[in-house]
Amino acid sequence: MTPALEAIDLTRSYQLEGLSVDALKGVSLAIDQGEFAAIIGPSGSGKSTLMHLLGCLDRPTSGVLRINGVEMAGLADNDLAELRNRTIGFVFQSFHLLARTSALENVALPLVYRGLGRTERLAKARAALDAVGLGHRLDHRPSQMSGGEQQRVAIARALVGEPKVLLADEPTGNLDTRNGEEVMRILDRLNSESGVAVVLVTHEPEVAAHARRQIHVRDGLIESDTGTTPKTGRGGEGA
Repeated sequence: MTPALEAIDLTRSYQLEGLSVDALKGVSLAIDQGEFAAIIGPSGSGKSTLMHLLGCLDRPTSGVLRINGVEMAGLADNDLAELRNRTIGFVFQSFHLLARTSALENVALPLVYRGLGRTERLAKARAALDAVGLGHRLDHRPSQMSGGEQQRVAIARALVGEPKVLLADEPTGNLDTRNGEEVMRILDRLNSESGVAVVLVTHEPEVAAHARRQIHVRDGLIESDTGTTPKTGRGGEGA
């Protein structure tokens, strides 16, 4: 089966005040369809840089990245944006909801870019909110919701387009323990029931423990990986 995400020897360097900083130094991994994996590491380890590359929010300095077998390097920016919209859902530490817009309209927003009509967009958004237990909060604005509810709206928005991969960058970082656990239960259930691959980025071992695979990143390299997917490249243990 074609991996949902495949990275081969990815590097990413930045120029800061005339100096070249290597955020990633050659990372190779594959995320299978329906997998639940956590990328874990301390601040500055390169884990968020890796997530941005896997989500096509940034382009690597070198290396190969494929999404469902399609290589990203040859795509123009517009084609890349369309593929990202149809294939990848994002959940961030900050919820990034429109403050004056209802939960229903927030969730429906990504479907505007697919050209879906309003009736179809809202029907899909209702179903996504039902899936995260917020079918009773359709008309509430973010300011009328708790942090945990806002993150669940963000998860529904990420899932409304039926992506192959859900990338979650520190999704519990702004939540208390109870709401953080609820968000992780929802991600686990959605992974099991819908088959969407979930890649969780975190610095918290207790959050990473929810995933069935842990990929430890340090100093821009994969330090260890509990998965069994064969890897090539020069970074870290087996990467």
